[in-house]
Amino acid sequence: MTTDFSETLWTDEPTRRREFPVCAEKIFLAHAAVTALPRAVAAAEIAFARGATTFAQSYEEILRELRLTREASARLLGDGAHADEIALLGPTSLGLSLIAAGLDWQAGDEVVFYPDDYPANVYPWTNLAETRGVRPVALAPARAGKITPELVAAALTPKTRLVALASASFLSGYRIDLDAIGALLHERGVLFCVDAIQTLGAFPTSVRHADFLCADAHKWLLGPLCAGIVWVKKTHFARLRPALLGTNVRAPDFVTQPDIVLPNGAWRYEPGVLNVGPLLGMRAALELFERIGAARVAARVAGNVARLADALAALGFQFLGPTAGPNASGILTAWHPQHDARQLVKALEARGIVASLRRDRAGKNYVRFSPHFYNTESELDETVACVRAALG
Repeated sequence: MTTDFSETLWTDEPTRRREFPVCAEKIFLAHAAVTALPRAVAAAEIAFARGATTFAQSYEEILRELRLTREASARLLGDGAHADEIALLGPTSLGLSLIAAGLDWQAGDEVVFYPDDYPANVYPWTNLAETRGVRPVALAPARAGKITPELVAAALTPKTRLVALASASFLSGYRIDLDAIGALLHERGVLFCVDAIQTLGAFPTSVRHADFLCADAHKWLLGPLCAGIVWVKKTHFARLRPALLGTNVRAPDFVTQPDIVLPNGAWRYEPGVLNVGPLLGMRAALELFERIGAARVAARVAGNVARLADALAALGFQFLGPTAGPNASGILTAWHPQHDARQLVKALEARGIVASLRRDRAGKNYVRFSPHFYNTESELDETVACVRAALG
């Protein structure tokens, strides 16, 4: 990268296209799905793979690289998160499933969840009814994903053990107040597990009042598939038993021992060798965010969503979630009363504009836009022009 990369990204198109090669081919507005990789991320993966063709994959060197990746992950989370609280596991569903399986549930415990969340943050909790005798308690917000502290508080009982929520709805984009909900839960002695995949990388995602957090890198973090972060508050290491065992158990010289002794770090939840190449790609993405700055990233994502929402509203579009303010995210889910969302997505695809088609439980279709910080105003304006032409 050039030394002034963070300053020239939005003013020098060749720089932007070099660092985000997808920009030379498409207008990519689907970061809530699976991201296109920045150059630096792909380069980190390629460098590791090339090195592995001529040298042994040194275990000591890998441990050093993974330590740096944990440190970068902890810096992204902030709020007192520590590197030794980071397990490097993806996808998000794996981390959530390990948390669901590793707690010492008692029959009659309750877990509060949102049934219209992404399946990865639903099935690990509903499955506990059959496997552990836990009662799942479903939230029913008035609007898709609009989960407020008041709604959560009304669902709590003396038997509530844990609340599992996404930091933002994958469908509507509604971004919850993590600190307010987490503080409320901790006052009641209830654990809080956060699926952060739809905000981590786009907006600051607080763990100040959380207990567990999981997020894969392949969306807003601009990282590879199946590389992610599982954060476990250190005070819960004894409470959350690893559900998978292997080389995370002490075995000097690979000789098994009669007792299971786990390390005093979150790598106790990593049962074997890790997906190192993609994890190094993820670290390159984390370093990219550090260079740009979290505040600048969040401001640009919010600005891009607001600009796109204003232009689409003028064309008669309506939105499933908020388009501005503290509960808005990088997701803008839109529909038009007189036009089929499926046809609109096809029209966008024909112009090289990548958005997502999504459907709710009732079968209604939506166009979901999810622009990131590197998208430009001119790209958004071209998208709106394409939509206007498709509307006729």
